[in-house]
This record gives sequence, C-alpha cells and structure tokens, in this order.
Amino acid sequence: MSHRNEESNGSERPSPLSTSRSLLGLAREGDATAWDRLSTLYAPLVFHWCRLRGLREADAADVVQDVFQAVATHLGPFRKHDAGDTFRGWLRTITENKIRDHFRRSAHEAEAVGGTELQHRLAQVPAPSGSGSAPSDEDWDGEFLRRALDVVRPDFEERTWQAFWRTVVDGQPPVEVAVELAMSAGAMRVAKCRVLKRLRQVIGEDLSADDADVRR
Repeated sequence: MSHRNEESNGSERPSPLSTSRSLLGLAREGDATAWDRLSTLYAPLVFHWCRLRGLREADAADVVQDVFQAVATHLGPFRKHDAGDTFRGWLRTITENKIRDHFRRSAHEAEAVGGTELQHRLAQVPAPSGSGSAPSDEDWDGEFLRRALDVVRPDFEERTWQAFWRTVVDGQPPVEVAVELAMSAGAMRVAKCRVLKRLRQVIGEDLSADDADVRR
C-alpha cells in the first residue's frame, strides 16, 4: 500500500493561524477570523458562568456582550506574566466584574421603586478573585475542548485528523492506527503534534503534556 503524502508536507488546508501567531495574537491585530473563533470558543463559557451566578438567559446574554466589549478594549495589554496566568482566568475575572455590575444596576433600579430583593441578591455575590485565576469548571472542560476541536478540524486533511483523533481522543494504540492509515510511526507523531499545536494556538493556553485533557 502506498504511503503517498504520509507526512502531509504542505498539504494541510490553509489556515489563518500560522505556526508562530496565536489566536490571541491575531485577535489583538483585529483579525476578523480570529475574533470569530475567539467568540465561538469562549462566548458559551462566559454564558455558562453567568448562568451559574443565577442570571436569567436574557440577562446572561447581555453580560456576554459586555464582557466581549471589555475584551476587545483590553486584549492588547493582556500578557501572561506568571506561569498561572491564562486568558481563561483573565476572562473569568472580567466576567465576574460584569456580573457584579449587572447586579448593581439591577439593585439601583429596584431601589428607585422601593425594591429590596435584588439588593439582597447583590450582597450574596462574592467579590472576584484578584489573582485572575479561573475555577476549574470541570464539567465544562470537555465541552470547551470539543468546541475547540470543531474549530480546528477544517484545517487538516482527513488522514492527519484521523491519526490524531484515534490515538489521542479515542485512545487507540498508535501502532494499530498507523497500519490502518498506512502511515509510518514518524508520520503519526507529526500528525498528532500538528493538531495539538493548532489547538494550543486556538485555545491560547498549553494543553496537558499527557494529552489526557483532550479525551472525552
């Protein structure tokens, strides 16, 4: 069986994400595709955080808009200074601030007509952490990574994607997959590394070295 193009040299679909420019870097430059991917990945997560705080769907949607307006304004200066700094943690801090702003506005509106329920709810909202680190939200992590995988999927040939998916996500033995896909061990490693590298670019954070976080 032929091993034609097994290394996929230069054959992957063109992507707006080069090997040296991350999704966040392109978004800072105002790249429309990068912003679209950023919102596709993170808007549902921000909405999830809002709902966890008890916001109604309509209010949560409004807060999501406020959050991404703030991201657009402040993404330029955002940098990772410490090992624990992540875009996701920074986004969580912005979200917490915007949720508190929402409750403050609602409380002021209620106060104008003598209401007290929203003021009580405001008092129950904890202050955001100053560290910028995000809670684990383990129940959301799998969905977030699946969304990231959907974003990068069109950038790869079918065989490259299958080599990655079947070994990393499905956990199949690389030797068996290599035989079925007519790829060498080296080509399998290249395929896996290319997809993981693209994921890192899209997510803007390092993935687990043992790949376990990518699995369903």
